[in-house]
Amino acid sequence: MKDIIPIAILMLLFIGCTSKTQNLANQTQSSTQVTQTPQFKIGENLVLSRLELDEGAWKEELNEMEYYVLREKGTERAFTGEYWDNKEDGIYVCNGCNLPLYSSETKFKSGTGWPSYYAPIEENRIATSTDYDIGYARTEILCARCDGHLGHVFDDGPPPTGKRHCVNSVSLRFIKKGDYDTFLKQLD
Repeated sequence: MKDIIPIAILMLLFIGCTSKTQNLANQTQSSTQVTQTPQFKIGENLVLSRLELDEGAWKEELNEMEYYVLREKGTERAFTGEYWDNKEDGIYVCNGCNLPLYSSETKFKSGTGWPSYYAPIEENRIATSTDYDIGYARTEILCARCDGHLGHVFDDGPPPTGKRHCVNSVSLRFIKKGDYDTFLKQLD
């Protein structure tokens, strides 16, 4: 009887390890599904696909401050950006890839010194990630087309969403309402 107990324990351990390995294999198979490249419909006829450039190409495309914020996840100082107090009607596009992200219709004065919006133009144009850069968790917002760092989103915004997308001006480019059609033609 004493000889059977160690054998039974070994069998239970073997069965447990085998089932864990099979579960991990099943989880890996189900999480490696083929995903399509995201596309973003802009206007009636224009579709923008995901933009991926190597860091050398980004350095050629962006100035030093744009690169620091968009690619290295930096932050411009409060009340220094071009758009924190902009009150004109129009659309704010990603300064890295031209994807329209925010409308002046959702912009509000937050008093923080950065442009603030309660919602993007479409939810699928913004990606999020958790960062711990200042010692606690914050929700980082990124351009869904090029992964450019925009800023952070907080739960202290106005209705209807209660969100505050706090965005670096240098991450954006403003297109006045009357110039939007011309902007779309340039992208075509």
